Amino acid sequence: MLKRDIDKSKLPSRHVTEGPSRAPHRSYYYAMGLSEEEIAQPFVGVATCWNEAAPCNIALNRQAQAVKLGVKHANGTPREFTTITVTDGIAMGHEGMRSSLASREAIADTVELTMRGHCYDAIVGLAGCDKSLPGMMMAMVRLNVPSVFIYGGSILPGRLDGKDVTVQDVFEAVGQHQAGNMSDEALRTLERVACPSAGACGGQFTANTMACVSEALGLALPNSSGAPAPYESRDQYGVASGEAVMVLLEKNIRARDIVTLKSLQNAARVVACTGGSTNAGLHLPAIAHEAGIDFDLDDVCEIFRDTPYFVDLKPGGSYVAKDLYEAGGVPVVMKELRKAGLMHEDCITATGRSMGEELDLVEREADGKVIYPIETPITQTGGVVGLKGNLAPEGAIVKVAGMDEEQQVFTGPARVFECEEDAFAAVKAREYKEGEVIVIRNEGPAGGPGMREMLATTSALSGQGMGKKVALITDGRFSGATRGFCVGHVGPEAAHGGPIALIENGDMITIDAIKGEISVALDDAELARRKEQWAGPRETIYASGALWKYAQLVGSSRLGAVTHPGANAEKHVYMDL
Repeated sequence: MLKRDIDKSKLPSRHVTEGPSRAPHRSYYYAMGLSEEEIAQPFVGVATCWNEAAPCNIALNRQAQAVKLGVKHANGTPREFTTITVTDGIAMGHEGMRSSLASREAIADTVELTMRGHCYDAIVGLAGCDKSLPGMMMAMVRLNVPSVFIYGGSILPGRLDGKDVTVQDVFEAVGQHQAGNMSDEALRTLERVACPSAGACGGQFTANTMACVSEALGLALPNSSGAPAPYESRDQYGVASGEAVMVLLEKNIRARDIVTLKSLQNAARVVACTGGSTNAGLHLPAIAHEAGIDFDLDDVCEIFRDTPYFVDLKPGGSYVAKDLYEAGGVPVVMKELRKAGLMHEDCITATGRSMGEELDLVEREADGKVIYPIETPITQTGGVVGLKGNLAPEGAIVKVAGMDEEQQVFTGPARVFECEEDAFAAVKAREYKEGEVIVIRNEGPAGGPGMREMLATTSALSGQGMGKKVALITDGRFSGATRGFCVGHVGPEAAHGGPIALIENGDMITIDAIKGEISVALDDAELARRKEQWAGPRETIYASGALWKYAQLVGSSRLGAVTHPGANAEKHVYMDL
């Protein structure tokens, strides 16, 4: 056993275990089989998003047992609990998608409430699905307790006709099937083999992007995000994470000691150089908000703009998470960034050591196939670009990884849809023309409500061979699996009276990802005239329940679509109550 000298009289768990007045509380712990010694030790929350909703989460229960072994080995008492997830792949393309982003807040809130209610001293959080990763990290930073994050791991790629396939291929196959280019049987064959194991989607979609973020922030142990979910080696990372959180507790290293402006900048660099999901532009500001750090979409995009893109991952590139892991993983990526002076090395990590000290231990080099040397990147700027202009005064975001420069400028007439269903129906019926800019509005955080992802529509366009022949803009989001010229997070959103609410069919829209501009060929006077005539936000069918509450509280996507004032409004520190 690793003996730890931790004074429990200063920890939150003293409120439920110490002194004669806590005899009733201790009786509950005896009822669960804990010994007197275990009750006297620090309590570590082991939070998972385990459920039977999707393969991303199905392995987390088993992995949590490894974490608990590590906590016990280091003389802590683990207390396992679960929270919800909404899995985007299954929620995609229907009303269920409205629950996705709101689930991020629910995850953070429920983890916070569980930790507070039971006075746990530290947390190891395991997450597998898109919103569960930032949700778990937000809770850690909000509580500001010693924290270690661990990703459940990616899915193994499927194989068909000698090639790797992922769920992205299945979404795009739906478009090919609709276009008459794929038979029923071929589609059925693909859907059966695309997802062969437990784990989150294998490309550099939102889950793997945020898993890379967890390492770059320093909340996760180095290389812990890489091994696919079915690999037995994940158990070793689980045990090590359980031991690591006890070291952090002993040293009183808390989540906000790790999550700083510099570490957030490191994380944005890793998103950019791997061609990561545009959703990181939403989640990084939300994590920053929990720490009281000003780091909005503009700040994220500024880093994206001057970071080379040099990791060749799907959807823009060729490889999947398993390939990145075999090439040395996120540590090798960060080592390349360091060579160009693009990493803050003095940030503390979950190991208790600095990022620079951790990178000194990395022996492997870029393989030139999955990870290019930073001197010879795929492109000189990041795979994700921020846009601003009279159509998006608060900004917007577009993924350009895998696109040639000439494909990054687009001018065309608007074809406006009031929701994704209308756009998908038009795409399915081919009721649009080459050269148009498809506008999908009323899909923002408040107006949706829920800021849905548009993967069904973008995949159908790609499947019809039109992904590069039209552009698409929305105040909603895109999946990390989206490709093509697709602009999301247009702000202010339509429900808040942003210019996207005022666009009419035929208005000429220009998107220039090289200059970072998005505009509509209307002068200020015309926009003002239309604003005066605007009938106000579209009424939704969500007049009660969780999504109604979310719509009342949620703020701008530029600031992370958050629902509470954040650390700047705090009047106490949980650990010190």
